[in-house]
This record gives sequence, C-alpha cells and structure tokens, in this order.
Amino acid sequence: MSIAELQPADPVPSPYRGAEEVAPLRPVAAELTVVIPTLNERDNVPLLVARLNRALAGTAWEAIFVDDDSPDGTADAVRALARQQANIRCIQRIGRRGLASACIEGILASASPYIAVMDGDLQHDEALLPAMLATAKGQRLDLVVASRHVGSGGIGDWQKSRAAISGFATRLAHRVIKADLSDPMSGFFLVERSAFDRAVRAMSGQGFKILLDLFASSPQPLAFAELPLQFRRRLHGQSKLDSMVAWEYLMLLLEKLTGSAVPARFLLFSLIGGIGLAVHLSVLWAGVAGLGAAFPLAQAVATLCAMTGNFLLNNLFTYRDRRRRGRRLVSGLASFYAVCGAGAALNVAIASHLAGAHCAWWLAGLAGAAVSAVWNYAMSSSFTWSARPSAA
Repeated sequence: MSIAELQPADPVPSPYRGAEEVAPLRPVAAELTVVIPTLNERDNVPLLVARLNRALAGTAWEAIFVDDDSPDGTADAVRALARQQANIRCIQRIGRRGLASACIEGILASASPYIAVMDGDLQHDEALLPAMLATAKGQRLDLVVASRHVGSGGIGDWQKSRAAISGFATRLAHRVIKADLSDPMSGFFLVERSAFDRAVRAMSGQGFKILLDLFASSPQPLAFAELPLQFRRRLHGQSKLDSMVAWEYLMLLLEKLTGSAVPARFLLFSLIGGIGLAVHLSVLWAGVAGLGAAFPLAQAVATLCAMTGNFLLNNLFTYRDRRRRGRRLVSGLASFYAVCGAGAALNVAIASHLAGAHCAWWLAGLAGAAVSAVWNYAMSSSFTWSARPSAA
C-alpha cells in the first residue's frame, strides 16, 4: 500500500449550527520512508521506483529522492514521477553536495517510524526492504544493515584493488566504532526513528559513509542485525568513487577520533595554513634574495600567493561539500582575502598588546597567531564557504 491511497478521517464538526459533520479523506501515513541520495541518476530513477513498487506492495511507504542539483536533470525525472505517484518526493539541494548530508536531510524531512537509506544506482537490492522492516519491528532493533560480508552476501564483480581498499577502510572503521559490525561501509540500511534522533546532532554529515557516522555518533550502543546483500552491477551512469571520497572518509574518521572539541575541518584548515606559511616564506625568499626586490613588495606578493593557495586548497579539500565554482570561485576568493586580511590585523593587534604588557615575545606571537587562525576558520566557514539553503 502506498501513501497515495486514501482512508476516511475522523469526522470534523462544522462551526455552523445545523451543518453536517464532514469526514475528509486523508492519505495513509507511511510506515517506511526510503531515502535515496542522487547525483546524475536520471536514467535509474524510473527503474528504481518501479522496483520499489513491486518490492513494497502491501507496505505504506514513500520515497524521498535528495538530489544535489544533478546537471542531467535527475530532479526533473523525480518530479515527473511524483506527479503520477503521490508517495514519491524530491528535495533538490542547490550549492552543496555530499551523500551523508543528503541522507540526513531526507530523513529529517520524513515522519515515518522507520527509514531506509539506499543508493540510486540500482546496486542495492530493494527486495530486502520488507525483510529489513520485519526484522527491525520483530526484534525491536535500532538498525538493520544490508551487509556484503555475512551469509550469502557478496561484493559482486569488484576488482581486487577495490575490494582491498574496502577491506582496509573497514578495518579503519572498527577503530572508531565498537560494534561488531561486519560491513560498516554499507550504504544500505534501515534505522528506527528514535535511534536516529538520538544520534543526529552529533553526526558530522561528512563524506559518503553515513552508517559509520551514525554508529560513531550514537550516545548509546545500537541494537542491530545484518542481512546478507549481494551487491549488483550499475546499469546506468558512472560511479562517484574517486580519490576525494577516500579523503572525505579519512576526515570522517579523524573527526570521530578527535571528538567534537576539535573539528576535523579546523585541523585541516590549520594544516593548510601551515602550508600557506611555507609558501609565503618561499616566495618572500625568492623575491628578496633571488630577484633583489624591495622587502615591502616581496612581502605583499608572498602574502597574496599564500592566501590564494590557501583558498584553493581549502576549496578543494576542507570545504569540498561547499566547493565554489565558476563566478562564485572569484567572489569566494575576494571574501577569503577580506577574512584573512582582518585576521592578520587581529593577529598583529593582539600580539602587540601582549608584547607591550611585558609578555614573552614568542608567547605574544603564538597567541596572536592562534586567535588569527580561529578567526579565519570561523569567518571563512560563515561567509566564504557558508552552507546555502537547499531549494525544493
């Protein structure tokens, strides 16, 4: 049963004396929401919806596709289906990307007691959904995971190199989570609403591995079961796996290992700041010692080179999920110049004040640099790489 089917609601008394009570029709509430993050999956959308219709016949369900503004028109394809089938919904996000954050937004947009997360590339077996739901309900579990590493599950026709990388990533994941989970890298799972609500505020929403994020962020151990999943081959489109996915995964692990006191994004921002310092000194030396330029000119050029390099590296790595492109790259660079310029002024002011108060020179310099680093990170996150609201 889909939520498009209607049933009579309780009678609503009319405010007018003598008028008949009205019993409006209302849709059946969804027991299960299937959240599907997408990026360039237009050809797979109608196939997946057809498969969900067959697999979930007899279940009150809905599907929420969370599309990261796919240039191939995936959101339009979802909306076309939604006009024919009321239990299909689309959230189109503008200005940011990321599988984990897309899943979180999709779950928060639902009201169902159970939510399943699966990919939109048809590699996950939708026929497992009824068994996952029945297992969660019957055993009162927080999570049911479709695992490639239990029972008859498998990774399909993966290359040996990809299988080795996945195995290594799984071993790293077990250093972050304590649960005896065979497949923490799985992107196909079902979660009970209250279990998600307890963990969501501690989740980083970073990268592609939301299941790992969920386990690592839960304030209490999660009761879970695993069902075997045989990974299928992609039919249409291209895989999103690249070197940046691995980088985001390492960033997620680092954030969960260090805790919320020191965000991994800040650590990376500071590391790139250190690289910028090395660039600054190298350009300054080349200008003064190599080209014989006047110090003020060499210092200005070195500062500009360091800030530009820092912006490009942060745009590529630190804020990949909010990456600026095209014209927004230029406006972002100007914003970063302004933020770092103010940070430099703050650095000098604080260090000078402390030095004038008879503080050790090295301590004054360190304090100024620390305040400047925090300022640059906070202001860059708020203005240069601010998270823009999504468009539905």
